[in-house]
Amino acid sequence: MEANYDGIFVGETLRTRIACYYICQERMGIDLDRFEGTVKDGLLCSICRDVLEDPLQAPCEHAFCSTCIRGWLVHERFCPEDRQPLSDSDLRPIFRYMRNDLQCLLIHCINHDNGCDTVQTLEQISYHENECSLGQIQCPNHSKGCSLVLARHHLNSHLSTCEFRSSLCGGGCGYSVLDSERESHSCISELRTELDILRSDMVCKVEEIRQDFKTRLDSQRADMVEQKSVFQLQLDQFKSVTSQLQHKIRVLHALETKRRRDLERLEIEKKDIISTLLSALTDNKDDLGA
Repeated sequence: MEANYDGIFVGETLRTRIACYYICQERMGIDLDRFEGTVKDGLLCSICRDVLEDPLQAPCEHAFCSTCIRGWLVHERFCPEDRQPLSDSDLRPIFRYMRNDLQCLLIHCINHDNGCDTVQTLEQISYHENECSLGQIQCPNHSKGCSLVLARHHLNSHLSTCEFRSSLCGGGCGYSVLDSERESHSCISELRTELDILRSDMVCKVEEIRQDFKTRLDSQRADMVEQKSVFQLQLDQFKSVTSQLQHKIRVLHALETKRRRDLERLEIEKKDIISTLLSALTDNKDDLGA
């Protein structure tokens, strides 16, 4: 069989492909050697062959560590046990009875090689390991430069002598000072430095506020200019409409004046016609009487 270490496999059996894949991946699973007695095969990951850690189950009921199967599915699209089609969305938590069996397994403390003889169920072991006196922990002063890793039960004695431990300055500055720097510590110098920092922060804050105020002012000024333009446009439109209305009123007034004059003229003509008719009728009567 040929295999590269990018997870691309060529030929040979599926079990050998799993082994090559596993070499390329970060180890998950819980070391089988840490458990008391025999562990059922169904509680072992089908890929790494250690006890299931954060287990997931395929529809075909084969179980895997979540990291193992998801790493496998980056390159493959089938179950590594029976070649059934498989994708990440098909994975589900294992059956409850399997989870119960898993949690009831007896396991040695992870610090067994350091001398811890504690054996507890898998469900409870993490509580013990978090407090195990033989557990290896980093010095709390690691952020200050201490790189020591030691057993938890040696921590207190180490802290009493750690060169990176700090304590409150007795000079009144209120700073915590490393023991190794106590002789060179100057309260005045530290306070002056803090004052300079505060002054610098204040200058930056004032400049930030000034810039923010300027930005807001520019924004408001731009809004006012825009609103003025809108109001001017509306005013011009109003003036135009007003001018048109005034023109129409003048036209209507002129028409009304002309109408009145025409009526007056027609009224005069009407009177003239009536007077003429009456005069004609009178003349006719006189002629008939003669």
